[in-house]
Amino acid sequence: MKSFTLTTRRAVAGACALLALGLATTAQAAWPDKPVTLVVPYSAGGPTDVVARVLAVPMGQSLGQTVVVENTVGAGGTIAPARVAKARNDGYTILIHHMGMATAPALYKKLPYNPLTDFEYIGQVLDVPMTLLSRKDFPANNFSELLEYVKKNQDKVSLANAGIGAVSQLCGMLFMDRIGVKLTTVPYKGAGPAMNDLMGGQVDLLCDQTTQTAPVIADGKRAKVFGVTTAQRLASMPNIPTLDEQGLKGFDLKVWHGMYAPKGTPKEVIDQLNKALNMALKDDNVRKRIAELSSDLVSPDKATPESLRKQLESETARWAKVIKAAGVSAEQ
Repeated sequence: MKSFTLTTRRAVAGACALLALGLATTAQAAWPDKPVTLVVPYSAGGPTDVVARVLAVPMGQSLGQTVVVENTVGAGGTIAPARVAKARNDGYTILIHHMGMATAPALYKKLPYNPLTDFEYIGQVLDVPMTLLSRKDFPANNFSELLEYVKKNQDKVSLANAGIGAVSQLCGMLFMDRIGVKLTTVPYKGAGPAMNDLMGGQVDLLCDQTTQTAPVIADGKRAKVFGVTTAQRLASMPNIPTLDEQGLKGFDLKVWHGMYAPKGTPKEVIDQLNKALNMALKDDNVRKRIAELSSDLVSPDKATPESLRKQLESETARWAKVIKAAGVSAEQ
């Protein structure tokens, strides 16, 4: 009788263990079973927000759950990464961010997160060129006239940016450093408000991503464009010269974007998020929309966790040298 009881207990215990394992496996396989939040460090309507919203729908279709875009704005784009770094590592809170992930360590003395150690990598997303614009009634009509005017009137010329630490601020600071001037910088709470004031004539200059500037450049009525920040001219804007060919040799600035999850997010979840990202990058509507914004979706070999890790590491080292040499800081 005792032997039977012991055997029965062991059988029941074994069955319970198998049941628990089966339930755990089922629960894991069921991910995601609720919406995924894609956190954007900048305001609605800005360049990174535009990209996030273009990707959210097809990613959600692939995952079988809605991908909700959430704008967590502030501190030059550092509040959002800090929030995601501290979020539960279950894959339901992820981050899309541009090269600010690589420049923040050099721009800020203290960060509430470490870009290189506090995240899992999902994959690179796209590269976005930048353009230098002015209000439509700015006195200069070409880059040569622009340089002459700002050097003579630098204390009277205003340079807008999307906020402290934003890539538009970095582009503006590098531009000022290269031409040797000190303009009046005007930070905004996002690229959208900065662009609106440029078109409204409240500020003089703005250097921003083509995801924000392409529609304005296309209509040719709301602003003037003086050049693109890439080494070669853009296929979508062949008539707009580069800053490099107009005298700023070596000026090459392209804004890359990546997608991240909190450190410790299970590999199985990262794999599903990466698969959803890659499906979105192949989506015809996504490709059409991104092309309209004069941007380039990455190739499949770059839309991987390992590629993003290498990109972040190399860009962090690169920009640390550039920012130090330029003497720029987000805390000036």
